[in-house]
Amino acid sequence: MCRTIERVGTSGRAKLRVGRVVHIAGGKCAMTALGPERYRVASSGGARVETSSNQQKHEGGNPVVRWLVDRFHARVVAAVRSVSPRSILDIGCGEGYTLGALVDAEIASDLRGVDLSDRAVSAARIRLGAAAEVWQGDIRRLAGQGQKHDLVLMLEVLEHLADPASILPILAELSGGHVILSVPWEPFFRGGNLLRGQYLRRWGNHPEHVNLWGRRAFLDFISPHFEVLHTPNAFPWTLVLARVR
Repeated sequence: MCRTIERVGTSGRAKLRVGRVVHIAGGKCAMTALGPERYRVASSGGARVETSSNQQKHEGGNPVVRWLVDRFHARVVAAVRSVSPRSILDIGCGEGYTLGALVDAEIASDLRGVDLSDRAVSAARIRLGAAAEVWQGDIRRLAGQGQKHDLVLMLEVLEHLADPASILPILAELSGGHVILSVPWEPFFRGGNLLRGQYLRRWGNHPEHVNLWGRRAFLDFISPHFEVLHTPNAFPWTLVLARVR
């Protein structure tokens, strides 16, 4: 296998120079038993390239989607700045796009990320270099070890989990004060997929999404563990900055 990746910006796309076969992508949301990770296999210059749904979202050619994702990252950066954390843990960090946005915004925090997917962690390490520490692991094993981070992120993960309620107390335990959470804002997220002609047989629902929340329902879901401080407009996602109760 021959692989050379040139970084062109930590939150942007990477240019690939490939020989025969390249495997660089992983699943963003492999936090519990979610079933098989989903990849799209494409051909690029005669090479076979596997991309996760997360990578497709961040590096796809649709200008509207790219604008929405960039705005989402801008809202996350603003929320991070509002609490001035010394340390940040991004849970389900995937290929490191959000951490990359924080690096590009010159957020002066100790940045860490964790994901269950080896593929995603490898891609994140290539993207971020020494700017963030990223490792493969399960956050449930961190619970009870006394690890604390000023700010914990879990973005676009909870909708994939078979038992998302069991993760909330773990997030509260790992956070030294604040969390930033996000999920698709339903039914608008599915509506956007339908308008793009995606997942028509599933009424626009992504095949990896097993939980669907409206904005109010999601705030109610997290309220036993977190006090909501701010809900920035990040349509079509529900984005929440909250404090551990």
